Amino acid sequence: SPAGMALSVVVILLLSMLYEAVKMGKAVLLRRALLALPHSLSQETLVEPEEGDTSPTQGRCHPTLTIPRSFHRWFRYHVGQTLFHVVQVVLGYMVMLAVMSYNAWIFLGAIAGSTLGYFV
Repeated sequence: SPAGMALSVVVILLLSMLYEAVKMGKAVLLRRALLALPHSLSQETLVEPEEGDTSPTQGRCHPTLTIPRSFHRWFRYHVGQTLFHVVQVVLGYMVMLAVMSYNAWIFLGAIAGSTLGYFV
């Protein structure tokens, strides 16, 4: 029916727009993750035991490695990026399956949604 086809085109248009929004959100999250990335894991993150320290690490020949707070922040961003990626892949496959129906209106809805999603 014409109403069902129009509804299908609108749904595909919205899915395509959502795909573009997720793609942009993932890029923003990547930028934030790169800013939260620790500069290096060199001398500043290695803690030497003190002379009067009676901890069990005294006597070891290796210094203790502590994980900086910036790494935890980066890790949270990375988990967020992973979730965004999964959503992006699922949406992409859904739109691809709709386009593979070889219906010109569905194809135009996907193109229009992608265009509008990128523009917005």
